[in-house]
Amino acid sequence: MERLIAPSEFRDVLGRFASGITVVATLDADAGEPVGFACQSFASLSLDPPLVMLAVGKNSTSWPRIERAGRFCVNILAEDQQATCAALGRSGPDKFAGVPWSTGGHGTVRVDGALAHVECELDAVYEAGDHHLVTAQVVALDAGEDGRPLLFFRSRYAVGAF
Repeated sequence: MERLIAPSEFRDVLGRFASGITVVATLDADAGEPVGFACQSFASLSLDPPLVMLAVGKNSTSWPRIERAGRFCVNILAEDQQATCAALGRSGPDKFAGVPWSTGGHGTVRVDGALAHVECELDAVYEAGDHHLVTAQVVALDAGEDGRPLLFFRSRYAVGAF
């Protein structure tokens, strides 16, 4: 199939859609350490049953470890968590160095200070271009009372005033 849209144009135009930023994380059962990645492609999918979805790049080295665990927490980041996003958005070991976290009730990793935590059990993984489309059933969730979200807009961090 002929490519009709240049990747740079696609990124530029769709970058005008502001999105929240999350950290998807769990405990790696084999290594006994936290594993995760920053993710802005996250959305609610269904109320009955409660499902969420996210898109994960096929080149992610964290995703196979999370997929093996079969469960993860989606941590919705607050406006003051840019450093957390940067740490979890890079490749390499020790992504959680300096990131405060605790273990969730379902063996997932909950980032301290996040606006909300959504603990999930993996439902399905679909091929979708250069990404995997992941669906997951929500098994537990909570939210803080205050705070503003960390947003991503035109390849930069932003905050929302609501």
